[in-house]
Amino acid sequence: MLLFLLSANPIGDAMNNTEWAFPLCECIHIIAFALSIGTVALVDFRMLGWAMPKTSAAQLYQDTRMWTMAGLTVMLISGPLIFISDPVMYLHNQGFRFKMGALVLAIIYNYTIHAKVAKTVPAPSSAKLVGAVSLLLWVSVVAGGLFIAFV
Repeated sequence: MLLFLLSANPIGDAMNNTEWAFPLCECIHIIAFALSIGTVALVDFRMLGWAMPKTSAAQLYQDTRMWTMAGLTVMLISGPLIFISDPVMYLHNQGFRFKMGALVLAIIYNYTIHAKVAKTVPAPSSAKLVGAVSLLLWVSVVAGGLFIAFV
């Protein structure tokens, strides 16, 4: 019953029956994802010692925090719009389910462990591990999204 209600909705109809709605929403989703993951990756690269040696991870985290949040907000609005265009297909797609699991883990990790370590000055010895795990989680989200089309 719930799947039927999700499938028969005016937003899903607009996404499927307007030539530009779905591709535009997908582009916005990808741009927002690139913004949020890119800003998190900058902090991760700093924590790993791969970038910006003159800037602390704490300062970089502070400088990119609002951009990360803006990207995540837009992504968390555009994603459900894409989902509602064909909820049955997405719910049965293993790539989508993997992406959602990885996304939940990545967001929780980003705003708990990652944030605590990134804000610490000087960076603790665990910073490299925390940055590597963060990158792995966010790459998993992207990979899950890419594989939606192939599974």
